[in-house]
Amino acid sequence: MWNLEAFMLAPPSAPSFVFRVLLLLLLLASPALAQTDPANPPTQPPATAVSSSQSSPGSPPPLAPDGFLREPLFLSTGIDFMIDKFGNGDGEPESGFYPELSNMITGAGWVSAGPGYRQYLLDRHLLLDGSAAVSWRLYKMVQGHIELPDLANDRLTVGAQVMWQDHTQVNYFGIGSDSLDSDQSHYRMQSTDVVGYASVRPRDWLAIDGTFGWLPEPKLMAPGGTFKGDFPDSRVFFPTDPAASLARQPDFLHGGVAVTADTRDDHGRPTSGGRYRAALTTYSDRTTSIFSFRQYEAEATQFVPLADRRWVLAFRGWAVLSDVAPGHEIPFYLLPSLGGHNTLRDYHNFQFHDRNALVVNAESRWAVFTHLDAAVFFDAGNVAAAARQLNLDKTSYGAGLRVHTERATIARFDVATGAQGWQIMFRTSDPFRLSRGRRHVAAIPFTP
Repeated sequence: MWNLEAFMLAPPSAPSFVFRVLLLLLLLASPALAQTDPANPPTQPPATAVSSSQSSPGSPPPLAPDGFLREPLFLSTGIDFMIDKFGNGDGEPESGFYPELSNMITGAGWVSAGPGYRQYLLDRHLLLDGSAAVSWRLYKMVQGHIELPDLANDRLTVGAQVMWQDHTQVNYFGIGSDSLDSDQSHYRMQSTDVVGYASVRPRDWLAIDGTFGWLPEPKLMAPGGTFKGDFPDSRVFFPTDPAASLARQPDFLHGGVAVTADTRDDHGRPTSGGRYRAALTTYSDRTTSIFSFRQYEAEATQFVPLADRRWVLAFRGWAVLSDVAPGHEIPFYLLPSLGGHNTLRDYHNFQFHDRNALVVNAESRWAVFTHLDAAVFFDAGNVAAAARQLNLDKTSYGAGLRVHTERATIARFDVATGAQGWQIMFRTSDPFRLSRGRRHVAAIPFTP
């Protein structure tokens, strides 16, 4: 067992522990950072038009490299068709209707879709947007937001959003790192969140984000939806877990601040650069005050291009630590969780819950064709009641395929194995894109 206690030396507080974890992740990624530092670009000129050198911040990323093998015509034709119909993410969105294919949490099913409409006003200085979607498992979402995207010479964005969500069958296995398949239960959660947000960008690669929101009385119900299986109601199966037996969930005020340094060549499908983020999130229980707490996050992601970007090494480390005052609790649905296609791929979604969580992931990706990558991966992590007890005992490894355009992963097929057995998964996003990092609203339930 590889335990962090010796490294952390009995941390005095959650905040200091977060920054030590971030330092550890930076040290682990330091060879990669040395290769991709935008302040020290390679001195050797690129050998081809698809050199592994990193694009400067704000410039378009280089085209997707040719694969090691010649691409079949049917794959190129299919990708060209999708780009023609839906775009490649290489420009500002235009006013009008669009397909809503995101905004669903882990566990919603392999696909979700619905209509969306956006309208730019005042010469694109004001954005109005609304969308709705339903997923394979009948998760539902309706959202609307208003945004001023380019204030202060494009250095400031402010906006407000309201989102209603219905998660019909969220996995829950109880608290602790010893959860078993036989512990699986489901619950249904409906929530409405109203949030204001702002983002300051002092540099093209640096962002400081803040949110403040009102989350009135999330509703816990018996599970529903499709393909749900014969699993018990979490409220009945785990009646003593925090907030599981409450007739009425608390109202919450929530807020957060995050600092992100991002030097990736592209956000949708990066092949070089890195993303480093530290964040603080608070929940204030306005009903009983018992369920007030804070959470600290540290995340580090690095992409190392080799062989003219036809071979990419990808690394990610993520830690979440909770700060809970004596006599207070975290509702079970807001406890940090691991498991599933974004963290530990051999385990079920949300299989492990506790106050603290740590995971590291590594992938080696090869461009088989221009629009198809093969990958092998390794995941390790765990949850714990105390930060000093965190370790990397839960592991999984496997292989997969990624179908992509030049700037977005559109389909992913992974096969993972480990102590849990074999898991097969199909998704429409990159495995290193945490769904919680792409939203302004509260991550309820806690979603990796």
